[in-house]
Amino acid sequence: MAEPTGVEASDRTFGEVVLKMDSIEVGFGGVTAIDNVSFDVRRGEILAIIGPNGAGKSSMLNCINGFYKPRSGSITFKGKTMKAMDPHYAASNGIARTFQNIALFRGMSTLDNLMTGRVLKMKKNFLWQCLYWGPAQKEELENRAYVEKVIDFLDIQAIRRTPVGRLPYGLQKRVELGRALAMEPDILLLDEPMAGMNVEEKQDMSRFILDLNEEFGTTIVLIEHDMGVVMDISDRVVVLDYGRKIADGTPAEVRANKNVIDAYLGVPHED
Repeated sequence: MAEPTGVEASDRTFGEVVLKMDSIEVGFGGVTAIDNVSFDVRRGEILAIIGPNGAGKSSMLNCINGFYKPRSGSITFKGKTMKAMDPHYAASNGIARTFQNIALFRGMSTLDNLMTGRVLKMKKNFLWQCLYWGPAQKEELENRAYVEKVIDFLDIQAIRRTPVGRLPYGLQKRVELGRALAMEPDILLLDEPMAGMNVEEKQDMSRFILDLNEEFGTTIVLIEHDMGVVMDISDRVVVLDYGRKIADGTPAEVRANKNVIDAYLGVPHED
C-alpha cells in the first residue's frame, strides 16, 4: 500500500545498534507471552515485528518502553544495559509510542494533544508555568513552534483547533502519530498504526512513516498486519509465533522463509 521508495533494503546502510533485546521472557501467571526472544534495532532502520494474533508483538513493545517487566533477559539502550526499561527513562531518552487503541484526550484540540507530547521538554518549574511570564513564556512559545512544524509535516493544519473526538478515525490516528513526533523521538514505536484504515489512509500513513525515517533519520519499530505495507516500507522484519522468534531478516528473506509461510503468511511453498 505504500508508495514505492525506489530503494531496496539491501541498498540501505544503517548506524550502530541503538537497542538490543537479549533473551527476553515475559509471562502472566502460567502463560508465557514471550519466550527467549532476542533481536537488535539499528539506528535509522524501519524494523517490523509481525506474527499472528497473540504472538507477543505488543508485549514486546511494552517491554521496550517499560510497560512490562521481563521475567528474564536484558535490554540495552544507547549502550546502557538493564534488566527492565523504566517508562520515564525511555520517554526522556527518546523512545515514543503509539497504541493499537487510540489514546488521545478527546475533548482537547489537535494542537493541545500535540502539546502534551512536549511535557518532558518543558523544564521550568510549576510556579513559572503558573505565572506564564518570562522564561516560562519563552519556553512554551518554543515548544509551540515545534508542534506547528509537526502539524505542517502531517498536513493537519485544517484540524489544529478541532477537538479530536470529532475527527474521523484516520485523522485521529494521524494526530496520535503527531503527539509521538512532538517528543522528538530517536526510536518511534508504532503499534498497528494502520489498523482500521482504508486504502487511501494507509497510503498516507505509509508516506508519513517513510518521510519521517528518510528526512529525520528516526528509527522506527512497528507492528502491522497488512503484509503489503510491511513488505513495502520495512528494512527488516522480525517474526514471532506463540511468543518465539521464528525469523529475522529482510522482507524478501522473510517472505521466502518456510517457517513463516507455515505459521503466518499461508502461501504455498515447494519442499
